[in-house]
Amino acid sequence: MQTSVALKKRKTPGALVPPAGDKRYKILETAMKRHQHKSDALIEILHTAQELFGFLENDLLLHIAYSLRLPPSRVFGVATFYHFFTLKPKGAHTCVVCMGTACYVKGADKVLAAIEDLAHIKSGQTTSDGQLSLLTARCIGACGIAPAVVYDGTVTARQTPESALNLVKGWVQHGS
Repeated sequence: MQTSVALKKRKTPGALVPPAGDKRYKILETAMKRHQHKSDALIEILHTAQELFGFLENDLLLHIAYSLRLPPSRVFGVATFYHFFTLKPKGAHTCVVCMGTACYVKGADKVLAAIEDLAHIKSGQTTSDGQLSLLTARCIGACGIAPAVVYDGTVTARQTPESALNLVKGWVQHGS
């Protein structure tokens, strides 16, 4: 369901028209109406958009900016600042390695390096087959179980390079 948004320009400068028949836009518009198109609902609207579209493509962010009467720079700034928003399609599986101080001191850098080597990608990338997105987080707040890694939304404690590879290798084909 991660398809291109492809909005058309309206006659009003900066305005975009959603594709006809795309029900995701109707749901997004309902969410914006629920928040009365207020700019202080931007984060909630971005969450809704990402749930609907899978990621926040440029045209979608422009549509939101226009609909909420916000400068595109503010919408893009919020979307790029917060870790939970993504501007690219995610893989079928996600792996988030915590790089907070406690995790880093206990070997998170080695866990990350092992996964990068296996998957042939760097943090912030997705494998060419779309199976794995590898991300890092500044801190996930699980310092007592460091180093922590989040696999498909599940926080896993005291990871080693070996334990991480055991969990991820089923998601990665050697041809990636």
